[in-house]
Amino acid sequence: MLHARGDGGAETVRTFVLHLQDATRYERIEGVNSFVGEDASGSFGLLAGHARFMTALLFGLARFRVEGRAWQYLALPGALLYFVDNTLTISTRRYLRDENYQRISAALSEQLLAEEENLRDMKEQLRRMEQEMLRRLWQMRRPGEVTP
Repeated sequence: MLHARGDGGAETVRTFVLHLQDATRYERIEGVNSFVGEDASGSFGLLAGHARFMTALLFGLARFRVEGRAWQYLALPGALLYFVDNTLTISTRRYLRDENYQRISAALSEQLLAEEENLRDMKEQLRRMEQEMLRRLWQMRRPGEVTP
């Protein structure tokens, strides 16, 4: 744990503010001691006073700890993380938050993974529709051909 001496010589725990935001909600969490997440380079941790930092979190679990409390877990389908001036901002399409590791792991598998699969299916359908539309436009531009 990081400590810093105050003016009176008493030890105080250094903390930062966490801003969680998705498409429909926003949370401000004060007194955060540490954050652990994972990006393309692997797992990393942030403590108060860290240098400016920005990365893209992978699909999965991250965690943070508020002063004197148990770890809290975040299930994320990927997110943008930005840390500057002792403020951590996490922006994502959707997140789930829980103190119970088993419960949040199950929610990650059931809810977020299903949403990601549906999103992939939708993108594939849009890609096929776009290809078909381009094929038909190309046929319309060819002189002398009759289109069905």
